[in-house]
Amino acid sequence: MDVMETNSNEDNQYYNAKKRVKEIKGFYGNLISYLIFNLFFLVLNLVTSPDELWFFWPLLGWGLGVFFHGMRVFNYAPFFGKEWENRKIQELMEKEQQSKSKWE
Repeated sequence: MDVMETNSNEDNQYYNAKKRVKEIKGFYGNLISYLIFNLFFLVLNLVTSPDELWFFWPLLGWGLGVFFHGMRVFNYAPFFGKEWENRKIQELMEKEQQSKSKWE
């Protein structure tokens, strides 16, 4: 391995780590805003119309979004995670190679 390959490897690792930190930071930002806004919706609902509990709808809808975002960021989702993306990319590359070899 020469110096150029080592630098390229380190650059790729740095880029991937930076991208991962950005994804995690985005998830926690989404989670914090979810908690703050839904607390506001709860208070607003109980003050304005306590007979109708409408704050459950944004709580549920946005909560599902936060849940799936967390699944994707922390690689718990089989259909949304990076492993699935990498497998799909590899599959498409292999299909392209096979189609090129057929025509050569």
